Amino acid sequence: MYKVGLIGFSIGGQVFHAPFIAGHPELQLYKVTARKKEHQELLRARYPQAIAVGSAIDIFDDPEIDIVVIATSNDVHYDFAKAALLAGKHVVVEKPFTNTTEQADELISIAAQKNLLLTVHHNARFHSDYKTVRKLVEEHAVGRLTNYEARYDRFRNYLREGAWREQNLPGSGIHYDLGAHLIDQALQLFGAPTSVFADLRVQRDGAEAVDDFEIILSYPALKVSLKGQMLAKLPTPRYALYGTAGCFIKPGTDPQEEMLRSGSLPHLHADWGVEQESTYGTLAVEDPVKGDNIRKIRSERGSGQDFYANVVDVLQGKGVLIVRPEQARDVIRILALCEQSWNEKSVISLAGELIAYDGI
Repeated sequence: MYKVGLIGFSIGGQVFHAPFIAGHPELQLYKVTARKKEHQELLRARYPQAIAVGSAIDIFDDPEIDIVVIATSNDVHYDFAKAALLAGKHVVVEKPFTNTTEQADELISIAAQKNLLLTVHHNARFHSDYKTVRKLVEEHAVGRLTNYEARYDRFRNYLREGAWREQNLPGSGIHYDLGAHLIDQALQLFGAPTSVFADLRVQRDGAEAVDDFEIILSYPALKVSLKGQMLAKLPTPRYALYGTAGCFIKPGTDPQEEMLRSGSLPHLHADWGVEQESTYGTLAVEDPVKGDNIRKIRSERGSGQDFYANVVDVLQGKGVLIVRPEQARDVIRILALCEQSWNEKSVISLAGELIAYDGI
């Protein structure tokens, strides 16, 4: 049994970490930072065995804790991860990993020196929609892929009062919040691009942080377009694949977040991660013999629990780390180059910039 200290019990800690930690038979949600009264009450109601503490130091200094999970605002990821590593803890950091590549490199070095596990919660790799897209890409379902589009579009034309993501802070803006997922997925699918171009805008009245982005990753024979905005009143396709044989259009989103927000626990839910048929994607391809073939593709099953299962396996010497910190570091490098691209209004070459991806 590995004892876990969870730093942060707002939406990130409540929804994306605590349920999966508590649901794993070899993890114990031992201590949780919960300063707000409502967070303390929720913690007692859902996880009565967990101990609420007032600060991260209470977790760093506890010799009983094996793993520290950092689910805080992005601006303190680096500081808390470094403190945890120096305290001899294995560390899980919510994405984005850090705010700069230099910070990521330092954390990777410390973890290696101390022989500690360090990983980043790029949980979108375990989403049903992405797993479906990955399967179709690997099967060359649309022939030779020429255009790949992925997007996070929402509608919220107002600002959330007091929300750190709405403030002009290091690591804020939806390109760091949502774009990090899309970049990580693209790197997993296609490796290192040759160049990047980004358009980063602040569009809502009174907004300070980026709330609209488009990132174009270029490959020798492939264009990857990653987008996100806060002013999409009607649904847009989540993914779109275009190739020499046809296309695949995927609406809807992975169901796990909605299930988690409702209080469902993955280890107690028989249909965990299963999409409704209404959100299945459509594959349309041209068959040389039969002509057009248009059909729905059953979505793969979402499996967010696989992230922490992998962490346990690695600690027990039974597996290879799925989300390596070097991969998460490369996401941060791409984000930094996106900001450079927008500031300079130029295409930025990626020669030698990434360390985990060789490209395909």
